[in-house]
Amino acid sequence: MDAERIPVIVGVGQINDRPADPFAGLDSLGLMAAAARAADVDAGGGWLTRLDSVAVVNQISFPALGDVSQPLAQMLGARPRLCAQTAYPSGASPVRLLNEAASAIALGEIGAALIAGGEALRTAAQRAAASAGGSASDHEATRRASTRSAPDYRQRYGLIAPVDVYPLYENAMRAALGQTLADAQAESAAMWAGMSEVAAQNEAAWLRAPVSAAEILAPSPNNRPIAFPYTKLMVANSSVNQGAAFIVASLAAARRHGVSEERLIYIGYGAAADEPANILKRDRFDRSVSMAVSLRRTLELNALGVAEIDHAELYSCFPCVPKLARRAIGWPADRPITVVGGLTFGGGPIGNYMSHAGASMAQRLRDGGGTGLLFANGGFATQNHSIVLSSDPERAMREARSFDYQAEADEARAPAPPVDERYEGPAEIETYTVFYTREGAPRAGVVVGRSEAGARLLAKVSGDDAEAIAFLTNGAAEPVGARGRAVREGDDVIWRL
Repeated sequence: MDAERIPVIVGVGQINDRPADPFAGLDSLGLMAAAARAADVDAGGGWLTRLDSVAVVNQISFPALGDVSQPLAQMLGARPRLCAQTAYPSGASPVRLLNEAASAIALGEIGAALIAGGEALRTAAQRAAASAGGSASDHEATRRASTRSAPDYRQRYGLIAPVDVYPLYENAMRAALGQTLADAQAESAAMWAGMSEVAAQNEAAWLRAPVSAAEILAPSPNNRPIAFPYTKLMVANSSVNQGAAFIVASLAAARRHGVSEERLIYIGYGAAADEPANILKRDRFDRSVSMAVSLRRTLELNALGVAEIDHAELYSCFPCVPKLARRAIGWPADRPITVVGGLTFGGGPIGNYMSHAGASMAQRLRDGGGTGLLFANGGFATQNHSIVLSSDPERAMREARSFDYQAEADEARAPAPPVDERYEGPAEIETYTVFYTREGAPRAGVVVGRSEAGARLLAKVSGDDAEAIAFLTNGAAEPVGARGRAVREGDDVIWRL
């Protein structure tokens, strides 16, 4: 074993910023710097001036900051040869950056790397609200980031932000599994209640009050419906100010620096695969081939079975993701799916949650030993990247291997149906969701339908169409598979029962 080419995590740092005055709070760059300094302290100090690489997760809270990788290095007094920022803030970014850094060490290209990210959406929204009547809605921030160009077909029908799209998977999966609405919601609520218990014990979590499954299920002023069937307590909480970072180094560098063996976390192999970027060009919405390939390949590359994984972080922006992930690998329903507390309670800092997961996993493995699985998901159920961390040196990456399993996923995926933007006539519901106002009233719905010829189409449901809204949401009958009619009204296609 060449210690110069064995990648390990030597330090981790997390920060929550809760300023009484938002104008005194840290911006995203400030959060990254604070987390990086905490990681340096955790690693014994003196690492920041020895970094060969600084890589950061893109942020949306303060878009005027631009690429913050070099400014971050300058703030830290670092002089790395490599500085980079991800192209966009995907939830899979931190695991990808971790895998890239580990591979670079295995290749002998670098000796130490910093990976950092931060989002201050809460502070940004509060500043905007205080300044000029700006909105403090975190979901609107993600919508703005998604609509900086002319709206495309899906966006014209309301499928703009992730919170609009993931329910399509939830409803399609429920129908495919033969679950009733009540059964599917109970599964979601039980998972989320369990995550709130983990968050309550995690000092780095944003919300630390346990929430019962009954509270998660019941709509209330504090748990309003967002996009059917999700309520506020089932979706990622991006109204946070959080930063996280970790320092990756070669085993030899860690030993030279005096890091004790019991604090070292070994990085294993990872695997990644994506779904088509255009959600309407995916084969189906009740599963994700790319997710399954990422997870299964990661276990195979590390010669691990589910029973040998002591801890897992299954990405939890919305319930459909960990539901799909655990079924892909046979993760038991009664085992915890997070070491952080999930994106609702641990906090959902847009693309940087998995940096917190990596930091929390490292701490968990230091405290009790064992092996952990990190699964990250990003975009609109688009990017999937998994990796293994362990306190066991035998689980370490020993050679650089490609983590790109896109070709395998593409080969396994069925052909996508054609899209017919102009279709009118009889159709069947493939999946759907309903959007709500902040007061909890139905605002509109969207049906993803299939024409009699099998083409995929979108149709709007008016928020005033009480009969259609009730049919889609009351659970009396399964809407997926039900037939209706796509009717053109002006520039839009409307769904009629």
